[in-house]
Amino acid sequence: MRANYKMQRLFVEGTLARGATLPLTKNQTNYLLNVLRMDDGNTLLVFNGRDGEWRATVDKTGKKTAQLLCTDIERAQTAASGLVFCFAPLKAGRLDYLVQKAVEMGAGTLIPVLTDYTQNHRLSAAKIEAWAIEAAEQCGVLSIPHCSDPVKLDRLLADWDEARTLIFCDEDSETNNPVAHLTPLKGRSLGVLVGPEGGFSKAERETLKSLDHVAPIPLGPRILRADTAAVAALAVVQALAGDW
Repeated sequence: MRANYKMQRLFVEGTLARGATLPLTKNQTNYLLNVLRMDDGNTLLVFNGRDGEWRATVDKTGKKTAQLLCTDIERAQTAASGLVFCFAPLKAGRLDYLVQKAVEMGAGTLIPVLTDYTQNHRLSAAKIEAWAIEAAEQCGVLSIPHCSDPVKLDRLLADWDEARTLIFCDEDSETNNPVAHLTPLKGRSLGVLVGPEGGFSKAERETLKSLDHVAPIPLGPRILRADTAAVAALAVVQALAGDW
């Protein structure tokens, strides 16, 4: 069943079941009562990444306090996506966009990767998760991606499960069309790796291309910004080898 985009959605931590009472954080209470102007009996959708999506009603417990009462299930829980998205953190201002679009495009795991040309090293799993939750609330996703702290590229490659094909966007590819590279990967476990604003260094590209479980792909004849490349890569991977 597709998401109900006409109703407000909210991520909660508590267990969802008919009759369950769901406490709200201070920020959530302010958002519902003051930003959305919700009142007693107003209905919204809630999810926690485990128990599916449920309808819940607002129960005001005071002038500035409220809780939610869980009523009926709207959608059963879906399995988390197996797609792993690895990305070099961008400068502030574009990174939240990149994370949110990755969630919308179906990434099930988010791993920030520190490369030779990475410019932003200040990033935590908690910050990534906050952006991922916001994106999930807006686009109807039921499973929150697993979010990792930053890892250096050499460590990522050393720990990588070789049964999972790692697709990396190669700006120096001799061709422009990714179709021939991706079509044979349909049905495999996949990961996607997108580099930083300056691209991968020569040494990094040589290392990646030397690994049998790594598949370089081109992204057309034009130079793309890193955040644009991420969306383009995820779209073409999902369309040709993923779950579209």
